[in-house]
Amino acid sequence: MIELDAVDRKIIRALQADANLSTQSLAEKVGSSQSSCWRKVRSLEETGVLGKLTRSVDARAIGLSVNVMCNIRLKNHQPDTRADFQKFINGRDEVLESFAMSGDWDYLLRVVSDSVEAYQNFLMRSLLVHPSVVTASSHFVLSVDKFTTALPV
Repeated sequence: MIELDAVDRKIIRALQADANLSTQSLAEKVGSSQSSCWRKVRSLEETGVLGKLTRSVDARAIGLSVNVMCNIRLKNHQPDTRADFQKFINGRDEVLESFAMSGDWDYLLRVVSDSVEAYQNFLMRSLLVHPSVVTASSHFVLSVDKFTTALPV
């Protein structure tokens, strides 16, 4: 675990809110000199605290209005079974998130598609026929009431 000081935390909060901030603007927001701020950002990147820059996209705006949480149960828990399944889901663009879970289900996937039919096609022709998968349970998202990628620092 990386030890964060108060300025590190301010930098992280500011960049989570707006990753496009210039070093000068960021330094002003966190009350630091520009050179010190630049060094801290580079250090946070080098230690892996700050990852690559991306832009968020409104899925509905580009026609991906179906959002599904899908529970998966695998046939067994052998390392090669899990590796095969992880390779499969890593290669599927419609799978946005994958979580290995404890409890009754082995994985929880977040899947997006442009229609229920497209999701059904993914489910029936790809997911359920994968040799690692025993069963799946789909839960269609009715509304997204909160979504954030900002961590509480």
